[in-house]
Amino acid sequence: MTGSDQARRNRLSAVEIDESIGSGLSADVDHERRVAIYDLIEDNRFTVIGHQAGPYRLQLSAADNRIIFDIWSEGEERVSMIGLSLSPFRRIVKDYFMICESYYKAIRTATPSQIETIDMARRGLHNEGSDLLKERLEGKVEVDQATSRRLFTLLCVLHWRG
Repeated sequence: MTGSDQARRNRLSAVEIDESIGSGLSADVDHERRVAIYDLIEDNRFTVIGHQAGPYRLQLSAADNRIIFDIWSEGEERVSMIGLSLSPFRRIVKDYFMICESYYKAIRTATPSQIETIDMARRGLHNEGSDLLKERLEGKVEVDQATSRRLFTLLCVLHWRG
């Protein structure tokens, strides 16, 4: 298998969020969710350890204080179901949402330097959360940094609603 064949296989071809997620979200959070899904499908690296038969379809949901990664092959075969506790993410997600609210308010009223300062803090928390997610998926799923960042955005939406 060539590198380009492997890249086409080791990826997500579809991402679905629990359909109950989406109602009641603020416009800003819903926008972040839609952008993260779009960006994930356009460009990602996602490999289920021990199963090299991607591309994969990912269904995300939250239940019992866990985020559920329900991973399917394009041939409708369940590849893996991974449940990660949301508890390790609680502080980061809370802080991330607080700084996002400040960021969205700043965009409307603050100076460019104030917006940049808040955005740097927001990006730092986002990186911290995506690193934690990548660490928690270790041994189960391999993802690159960009994919981990987008998945963390979706985890935030699920955590907020879950």
